[in-house]
Amino acid sequence: MSETEKAPTTRSLAPGQRTEVWVADATTGAAHVVLITDTLLLEAPNWTSDDRLLLNGDGGLWALPVAAGGRQAGGPLQRVPFTGLPDINNDHVLHPDGERILMSAADGHVYAGSRLGGAVERVTPDDGTWHFLHGVSPDGEEIAYVEIPLDDLTRPGAVVQLTVSSGRTRRLDAGGRHCDGPEYSPDGRWVYLNTEAFTSTPGHAQLARYPVGGGALERLATSPTVDWFPHLAPVGSLASYVAFPPGTLGHPADVDVQVVVVDTGEWNRPLRVFDVPGGQGTLNVNSWSPDGLRFAFVSYPTAATTTAP
Repeated sequence: MSETEKAPTTRSLAPGQRTEVWVADATTGAAHVVLITDTLLLEAPNWTSDDRLLLNGDGGLWALPVAAGGRQAGGPLQRVPFTGLPDINNDHVLHPDGERILMSAADGHVYAGSRLGGAVERVTPDDGTWHFLHGVSPDGEEIAYVEIPLDDLTRPGAVVQLTVSSGRTRRLDAGGRHCDGPEYSPDGRWVYLNTEAFTSTPGHAQLARYPVGGGALERLATSPTVDWFPHLAPVGSLASYVAFPPGTLGHPADVDVQVVVVDTGEWNRPLRVFDVPGGQGTLNVNSWSPDGLRFAFVSYPTAATTTAP
């Protein structure tokens, strides 16, 4: 979310538009489509330990089997059957146990349930704010989300870490500047995010991190693009993020963006760049495969545009 955005609603494809779900090999740069649909707008893949992509669409969660090589296999796209779950948005994250998933819903709360479906339970407090989930700590004890007042979505987003068992919260001090996409590092030491704290230019998000226990923001790269959603691979040293054109406000839909792969030791030097008609929904959450070599993303081409990774 950003200062320019409204409450989340279920998105749909524009006339002539389609959803393409892609899998890319971060080491070779090879990429291919695993699903194309012109009837359902899908967003934000997660990659499960048994090689399924979980994406949101039409307010629900959908499972798409992919083979070990990243190609579609094992059956069609299927909606995951939850009970008691409000419509969800594109902020959903797999629990470290590999069996559960946490999802942000249209009532402003985060819910947890089995990734196979069934009943869910609410995780976030009833505190008068939106809770846009982006991270779960490796031990499963904390979640990290973006907090914005329910009655004032013009306010900058604040990053909050919530200890689920006790309800204790910790807020990042970013000087009142918008922050988004908080995600824990695999070793549990850092929270990675994008923030406008380093610039006076409206909307100019840059990638950063801070210690899990609290501390100052550390800028990871200096870029002319508007950079969102850093995602670290579960093993190895690779990371991905989405780069919007300079001057972009927030993370809008239907713009030409770049999906970027870097080594975490050198964020300023891209290893791979994939040009994508997308934006919102393309790479909102961590989509790395368990082996840390491949990742998924979504594009939204029309008859006049193509995806050319």
